Amino acid sequence: MRFGPLPLSQAEGAILAHSVALSDGRLRKGCTLGPREIALLQASGRTEVIAARLDPEDLHEDAAALAIARALVPDTVVAGLDLRPVGTGRVNLHARAAGVVEVDADRVNALNAVDPMVTLATVPRWQRVGAGEMVATAKIIAYGVAESSVRAACDVGAEALRLRPTRLRRVALVETHAETTAKTLGVDAITQRLAALGAGLCSHLHSPHREADLAAVLAEVTDAELILILTASATSDPHDVAPSAVRKAGGHIERFGMPVDPGNLLFIGNLNGTPVIGLPGCARSPALNGADWVMERLICGVAVTSADIAGMGVGGLLKEIPTRGRLREAKPE
Repeated sequence: MRFGPLPLSQAEGAILAHSVALSDGRLRKGCTLGPREIALLQASGRTEVIAARLDPEDLHEDAAALAIARALVPDTVVAGLDLRPVGTGRVNLHARAAGVVEVDADRVNALNAVDPMVTLATVPRWQRVGAGEMVATAKIIAYGVAESSVRAACDVGAEALRLRPTRLRRVALVETHAETTAKTLGVDAITQRLAALGAGLCSHLHSPHREADLAAVLAEVTDAELILILTASATSDPHDVAPSAVRKAGGHIERFGMPVDPGNLLFIGNLNGTPVIGLPGCARSPALNGADWVMERLICGVAVTSADIAGMGVGGLLKEIPTRGRLREAKPE
């Protein structure tokens, strides 16, 4: 692509690089200069313009952006993503439903390394989104780019994005209570989280904060696709009340603790084929915490392993929740 000043006598077919004010209106940047546009420029007293002219081996910015978007999402139904109309070298990709976004970071990075004029920006990996929300934008920086660069970007970035929609909709919440603890302390924030993904509580059970009692209540859960446990007292050890109750009920614990704060005291496990999340106390707040990252993935059918949780530390220092009992740093006196 050639870029720079052009005499109007040679500008037909070129792309206007910068908007030009006229006596009546303006010519907007990015328009292709035809006889009418050149006549308007001449009438305004101009003899040249700054313009871009594509070479035979170049693609126009719109054609290039659309080609890349289609490589990323060759089947919108399978990927769960819609391509919005192309314009100014940009195609935006939006979620067709609520879910979490699966991003192949290696492919995205490889695409962005092909040519500085070819770019793709996405939401963070496993970001929760609602229906219609933007998840990525493919943008060509210049007015045109080499077709070879576009082909290479399409190859390395193929199918790099996918929406994982809600799969589990029936969730059981089991709360434990000390004798002095009121019930339903955390249900509002939790139901709001579930509703954002189109899931909801199929049962809300209560138990004294004792291992045997909680195990008996857990054994009553038969129709849920996910079990959440919210305890009156924070789980502080893999053999504390809630993890031990899961084992006593016939389940197992895969991991206790996570490198995300707030959210350190989470545990995950399984009970008779149903995933279990032991929620940290910060789940009572609507603020983002580590439990959100685990719960959202599981609800969308994405397996979460101990190794997955171990990898959440980078970016895992979240905004402090002022209402929790022990803040990260004591307030100065």
